Amino acid sequence: MNLAFRFSYFGDRFFGSQMQPLLRTVEGEFIAACKRLDLFDDWREANFVTAGRTDRGVHARGQVCSFQTDRVDRAIGVLNQVLPADIWCTAWAGVSDEFHPRYSAASRTYRYYFSPAPGDVVAMHEAAQEFVGRHDFSSFSRAGDRNPERSILAARVFEDGPFAVFEVTGESFLWNMVRCMATALERVGRGKAGAREITRLLTGPAEQRLPAAPPERLVLWDIGYAVSFTPLPIDEKSRRYLVDRHRYHILMTEMSTLLAPGEELPE
Repeated sequence: MNLAFRFSYFGDRFFGSQMQPLLRTVEGEFIAACKRLDLFDDWREANFVTAGRTDRGVHARGQVCSFQTDRVDRAIGVLNQVLPADIWCTAWAGVSDEFHPRYSAASRTYRYYFSPAPGDVVAMHEAAQEFVGRHDFSSFSRAGDRNPERSILAARVFEDGPFAVFEVTGESFLWNMVRCMATALERVGRGKAGAREITRLLTGPAEQRLPAAPPERLVLWDIGYAVSFTPLPIDEKSRRYLVDRHRYHILMTEMSTLLAPGEELPE
């Protein structure tokens, strides 16, 4: 049976999602867990595929993979217990043999979190509308020899607690594209550029690309399919990991204040 899993991960302890020899990657850990459960022997024969690659440091809330296995109940019931704590499956679906996580996707949504919010969020939202439609993103990506034109379906910037969040949905994205778009919007928020600058970069001759914003603030938020996924409960191991990680960062915030007396630290 061909199974699809939606899964989440923290990206900061992986060398990206794509499998690489001798390096800890998301795909490598996922495949290793499947092998330990005897879900398949060879990932190639099982047609193990993910929906796309994320760079080192980038997180995912809605990454998707699929593979073929005869041990369906074991995959659904036990996989979360064997995966490392910083990867956890959130839903599953039985899919046709023609399903492909990358090519069957109707859309992809990313969120980039600015902290602190870089000034004028309203101006950022208005500027983000310039991305909607089909454009040449040569100045906003590392396109290489790929077609630099991409279709953006929706874009918005909104406040969420201490963050300004850039959410963008497109049919597909180029390497570093969302992070370069985030750089442009941050400049708008700080009053260093306006919507016209984004329009000029999209419509004018290709220039040297914008620098990519830091990866640790980017989340692969969702991938749209014509498939109904069944939710999975998070396992206790990953739940404890999330709680401990949250406590650790609260502690380090306090320690940063204690170890830098007299220094005014950014909020």
